[in-house]
Amino acid sequence: MNLLLLFDEDFQPDGTARLTGRRAQHAREVLKAEPGESLRVGRLNGLTGTGEVLENSPGVLHLRVDLTEAPPPRAGVDLLLAIPRPKALKKVLPAVASLGVDRIVLVNAARVEKSYFDSKVLNEAFVRELLLQGLEQARDTRLPEVLIRERFRPFVEDELDTVFGPEALRLLPHPPAAHSLQAGDIASATRVVLAIGPDGGWVPFEAQLLEAHAFQPFSLGPRILRVETAVPVLLGQVTLLKAPAP
Repeated sequence: MNLLLLFDEDFQPDGTARLTGRRAQHAREVLKAEPGESLRVGRLNGLTGTGEVLENSPGVLHLRVDLTEAPPPRAGVDLLLAIPRPKALKKVLPAVASLGVDRIVLVNAARVEKSYFDSKVLNEAFVRELLLQGLEQARDTRLPEVLIRERFRPFVEDELDTVFGPEALRLLPHPPAAHSLQAGDIASATRVVLAIGPDGGWVPFEAQLLEAHAFQPFSLGPRILRVETAVPVLLGQVTLLKAPAP
């Protein structure tokens, strides 16, 4: 944990913050923070800074907080992701939060097992906890928005433009494509949407429907990657290509 996240309910009338549960336990047992020491803290969806330890007793961490710094800049990337295996999703969600993704739409697809929708990983509280872990790792405070859609075609035809906006550059990693990611005009894009399929890939109908809605197919090369590998690789490449030249 590289950042202790503070929630609105943690703050006291005098401006200090009192933390309980996992965060307080981490500060006591792992960080072994003593009164007078400073910890890196950040307010959820707000600024980051330092927290001076006033008390670190079993179950309670009391901090004097000074928040003056902006969190890391956003990546300018959204993600349309066919729901992966629950074990993979538990790795993907912290990763996308730590990489600064703003919006994640988890969508059904032909090669998504219907049982995935019954997994506890899709529980709102479970999703939030995984995202918070990613923010703590990256010293970020901005919580991504997560939407879950059980019907692929209605989402693409009826909601996609509203959710992602018409101005975003839409990219479709799809093995049959001939062009590389570098061939796209990513550097000039203000926002990018990546549509990443399940381990078995998008079926032809799904890929064609996405292309009909302005997604540009590209290839990652001859290697076939699992979703939990493909997501951070793609996000890293897109973020690098979007970055202004030094």
